[in-house]
Amino acid sequence: MDKLKEECGVFGIYSKEEGAANLIYYGLNALQHRGQESAGIVVCDTKGPLGNIYTHKGMGLVNEIFHKEVLSSLKGNIGIGHVRYSTTGESSLNNAQPIFLNYLKGTLALAHNGNIMNADDLRKELIEQGASFSGTTDSEVIAYKIALERKNECDSIEEAIIEVTKELKGGYALLVLSPQKLIGVRDPWGLKPLCLGKKGDTYILSSESAAIDAIGGEFVRDIEPGEMVIITKKGVRFQMYAKKEKRAHCIFEYIYFAKLDSIMDGIPIYDARIRGGKALAKRYPVDADVVTGVPESGITAAVGYAQESGIPFNLAFSKNSYVGRTFIKPSQQERMSAVQLKLNVLSSVVKDKRVVLIDDSIVRGTTIRNLIGMMRNAGAKEVHVRISSPPFLYPCYYGTDVPDNSELIAGHLSKEEICQTIGADSLEYMHIEDLKEMTQDLELCQACFDKKYPVE
Repeated sequence: MDKLKEECGVFGIYSKEEGAANLIYYGLNALQHRGQESAGIVVCDTKGPLGNIYTHKGMGLVNEIFHKEVLSSLKGNIGIGHVRYSTTGESSLNNAQPIFLNYLKGTLALAHNGNIMNADDLRKELIEQGASFSGTTDSEVIAYKIALERKNECDSIEEAIIEVTKELKGGYALLVLSPQKLIGVRDPWGLKPLCLGKKGDTYILSSESAAIDAIGGEFVRDIEPGEMVIITKKGVRFQMYAKKEKRAHCIFEYIYFAKLDSIMDGIPIYDARIRGGKALAKRYPVDADVVTGVPESGITAAVGYAQESGIPFNLAFSKNSYVGRTFIKPSQQERMSAVQLKLNVLSSVVKDKRVVLIDDSIVRGTTIRNLIGMMRNAGAKEVHVRISSPPFLYPCYYGTDVPDNSELIAGHLSKEEICQTIGADSLEYMHIEDLKEMTQDLELCQACFDKKYPVE
C-alpha cells in the first residue's frame, strides 16, 4: 500500500524458568506490524555454562520462521527478539536481527529499532581497526562498538553501552543480551519507544505495551528517554545515562505505527487517534452523509470525526486479510491490483452518498486515488478526503522510512493539485497545531512536517 513502511520491533524476556523463546515468539507476533521482512530470536540459559546461546533468524513473517521444532531447540530463560523493516541496510538474511557476536570477553546479542545517522563514519573507524562486517546495518556497528569498548576499557557491559551511546547520533531503542543480563536502552530524545512489563517473576522489555499484554503480562512503565534498564537475577536496576532538556517523541507512533491497544509515554494510542479525528472535524467540517476510514489505520480517526461532526460512521470497505503484503509487489500495476484484491467497496454504504473518507497519510497518492475511483464506481456522489496528519514534506533520518522529497506528492504539488490528482471533491490535512491536542502537549518530533530536526 502507499504507506510509510513500518520501523522495527524489539522484545526481550528475563525469566527464572526456561521457555523464553515461546514468550518472545508471541511478543514478536504482536509486534509484526512494525516489520515484516525478517525476524529473529536469541536465547541463553543463565544456569548453564557461559556461552550457551541459541539463535535462529529468517526472512518473512514470525509464524513462517518459527515452527514448533525451531522454538523447542531455543532453550533458555532469557532472550531477545526482533522484527525488521530495513531503514538502513538491504533486506537480506545477513541483516536480520538480533545481531550475535562472540568476542574476547564473551558473547553478546543486540536488537535495535531506529536509525544511526553517523553509522557510516563509525563503520569506517571499525574497519580501520580490523573489524569485518557480515551485513550492512547500523545495528551491527553498534554491536561491534559495544564489544570493542567492553574488551578495551570497560568493566561491565552496561558501562560499555553507555560509552557507545556518547557516539551515536539518531534515534534508537536497544536490547542487549549478555549471558547473565538483559539490558534495555532508549535514546535521550525518546524518538523510539521502549517499555517495561512483568508477568509473575518474569520481566519483559518491548517496543509497545500491546505486546506485553499479548503474553499475559502487566505494563509497568515506559523506559525514560536517556534511561537504561539492567535486569539480572537480582532484579531490575535503572540508570539515567543522558538527559536532554527537551524530548522528541515520534509523532507517527500516535498517527499510524503503534498498535491501537498500546499505551505509549502515557498516551493511549486509541484515544490519540480519536482526538485526531475530532480535531479534523472541528477545523474542516463538510456536508456529508457518511464518514468512513481506510482500513486499518484510518478507521479510528474516522470514528472521532463522526463523533465530533454528528455525521454517521460506517465501514465502507471489506478487507481480505489473506492477500499478501502489497508494498512488496514489484511493479506499480501489481501493487494497484493487489490493493483492489485487498479492499472491496461496500456499495450499499456509499451509493448515492456524500462520503467523508479518512486516512492517516498521503505519501505518493497512488492508493488513495485508487480507493476514490473504487468508491465512484460503487456509486458515491462525492468523496471528501480528510487526512489525520499534516502533509509529508521532508525525509526522516531516525528510522521511519519517509521517502525523499522527490517521491512525496506534497513535495511537488499544492493541496489543490493533489486533490485533483487523487480525484477527490475536497482535501484537507491535519493542521500541525492540532497535533498538540492529539497527543495532549507531548513533546514531539514532527520534522517530516516542519523540518525541525531534534538531532542535527
